[in-house]
Amino acid sequence: MEIVVFGAGSLGSLVGGLLAREHDVTLVARGDHANAVRESGLRLEGVGDRPSRVFPAATTDGTGLEAELAVVTVKSFDTAAAAERLATGSFDGTLSLQNGMGNEATLAARLEAPVLAGTATYGAIRREPGVVECTGSGEIVLGARDGGPAAIATRAGEAFAAAGLETTVADDMPRRLWEKLAVNAGINAVTALTATENGAVLEEPANDLARDATREAAAVARACDVSLSNREATAAMESVAEATAANTSSMHQDVLADRRTEVDSINGYVVDRAIELGIEVPTNRTLAALIRTWERGHGVR
Repeated sequence: MEIVVFGAGSLGSLVGGLLAREHDVTLVARGDHANAVRESGLRLEGVGDRPSRVFPAATTDGTGLEAELAVVTVKSFDTAAAAERLATGSFDGTLSLQNGMGNEATLAARLEAPVLAGTATYGAIRREPGVVECTGSGEIVLGARDGGPAAIATRAGEAFAAAGLETTVADDMPRRLWEKLAVNAGINAVTALTATENGAVLEEPANDLARDATREAAAVARACDVSLSNREATAAMESVAEATAANTSSMHQDVLADRRTEVDSINGYVVDRAIELGIEVPTNRTLAALIRTWERGHGVR
């Protein structure tokens, strides 16, 4: 399968690198990373007994590309710009593997081909230009963004599985996206603000805070006609926190690197939808305000 990975940072490079073992892959990445991949290939660490090297194409220019599938892995605040550039090319389908909510709608508003929703639980860190490490095995779940079957989702799932990625093609992506949002709402901002690893939300006093944020997200999901109980949402949050207890959340990584976070599409998204629906979400409102204050104070917002 011909695949473009747009936004090949940590996760995009890992997924793209694994796909490149079986498919024709092009990575759209920043200059130093793209140059290193073009010159020496992409070194994959943590995916077997020994590091391996693959040789996808790499470019910094995401315009005018053609492929069967575009996989979008940019930060959520860059989704609109990614959509503009992808719209200059031609694809049979586009898959969002991004944090937060709203990315699929942004892509669909600009692109003619079907847009798929997806989640990824693989852990990845880009160690240096041309080198990415898998820090935790996981799963890719993908499907039609509005639920139900989709031929391009089946094709994409088969392509991912053929490359050795644990993959599920699902027909209930709206619920899965809301569950992931609830998990991230409970973990990311709390760990970013307290400079702790994911396991911190399993203990007091952070546990109450994380559970409150997660339950609020579940309440908003239900108001959007998505079946997600408080019990299911908090169980999922705590399960992820336990499985990734020693990991640094993506938002915590952004804070450590003095980068803008994806709070707008996580806690901020919960707040925005709650306002539309007339629901009170005080914990998510506070967490979003604190992260946004940090961003402005560090000149990244």
